[in-house]
Amino acid sequence: MGNYGHTPHGTPDGIPPCEVNSLQQIPLTDDAIGLQETVGTPTFKVPVVLAERTLQIVVESDISLEPSATEIKRVTKNVFLDQVKLVPVRFCPIGDTDFFEVTRAKLFVSGHIRKDIEYATRNCHGGLRDRIAEVPFSGFAEITADEFLEFPVIGISDSSTARFLNDKNEIEPRLDKYFFQNLVKYNEQPYGELLGANFYELDFSPVHTKHGGEFSTLREKTVLDLHLKVLQVQQWQVAATRTLPIFDEGTLDI
Repeated sequence: MGNYGHTPHGTPDGIPPCEVNSLQQIPLTDDAIGLQETVGTPTFKVPVVLAERTLQIVVESDISLEPSATEIKRVTKNVFLDQVKLVPVRFCPIGDTDFFEVTRAKLFVSGHIRKDIEYATRNCHGGLRDRIAEVPFSGFAEITADEFLEFPVIGISDSSTARFLNDKNEIEPRLDKYFFQNLVKYNEQPYGELLGANFYELDFSPVHTKHGGEFSTLREKTVLDLHLKVLQVQQWQVAATRTLPIFDEGTLDI
């Protein structure tokens, strides 16, 4: 039998493998930290969710294409909100205070849909063209008492004026002397937060074209389901438990 050679470290071509440095990890102890608990009723000022609504927005737009297109390849869309404003129209007093809960309101919304249109031109060796268009929208919706998750709170400002009689002649008023009082309440403005958007869209040329023909205008009929959260910063007092960590102090507690 002949002698068969062998390569170092078992490699077929005689080249030793690359060395890899490794470090064995040392297991560490894992203990829970003790907690000292104190029950109380702290006061928080936090955003409160007033309503979560889905608004359906319907828009139609004509978008010009330059150079002209022969085929639409892809359309991607995003929605941007420019304004979300809540206008109260019905109120309910809160106890004996001059603060009110809003039980009915109009929600005004405006923004735009940003569309990125990729299309092919008639040139058989031409690359894809890209057209970015912004389609504006605006409208309002009504939120009733049963649709609020929590009522907005608003304080009403007031003013009063006191007039005086003439101290020389008590049958005439003084026109140069007044007492004014103005009570001004600064309210937290409700605001909106975008949760999501669902697009349904039909794109076509408004002018009929033959196979392979060109068109320079794209008509889009879009239905947008816009998901919104309406919030207001409010002050609440809730039952809660405050927790503080407890550490092993060793000889320090002797």
